[in-house]
Amino acid sequence: MGQAELAHPQLDELDHRLIEALRADGRARFRPMAAQLGVSEATLRNRYARLVEGNVLQVTAVTNPMALGYDATAMLGLSVSGPPERVADELSAWEEAVYVVVVAGRYDLLVEVVARDRLDLLAIMNRIRGLEQVTASETFLYLDLRKYDFGTA
Repeated sequence: MGQAELAHPQLDELDHRLIEALRADGRARFRPMAAQLGVSEATLRNRYARLVEGNVLQVTAVTNPMALGYDATAMLGLSVSGPPERVADELSAWEEAVYVVVVAGRYDLLVEVVARDRLDLLAIMNRIRGLEQVTASETFLYLDLRKYDFGTA
């Protein structure tokens, strides 16, 4: 997501209630949801379309990597030389990198990676460490996943 996509649209109470309803059940049907929210189905569909087109909302399946057999999921804190966006863009193209964010603080980037096992994770970490701009890394191996929640309504 680039700077141009960070515009803050004005969301009202109905927008927030719609987002919360979809967070609870992303496959919910519009007609019952509209009745629950006290609006017409057409109004709800229009709101949904506006939120999706405005890049505010994306309905997608969220998986638990550990339940899918990825036994080595980790967050990596990376320090880089030069602009971190270059490394972030490269890592964003990697299938194993499921979350890439440029941050302020101790690290320049946080990167969440999923791997089948520890040897696979080591190979991914070595690929990352081999990137020219990466000057240091710290790995936080996930031991148990208790909450994986996307978004704020």
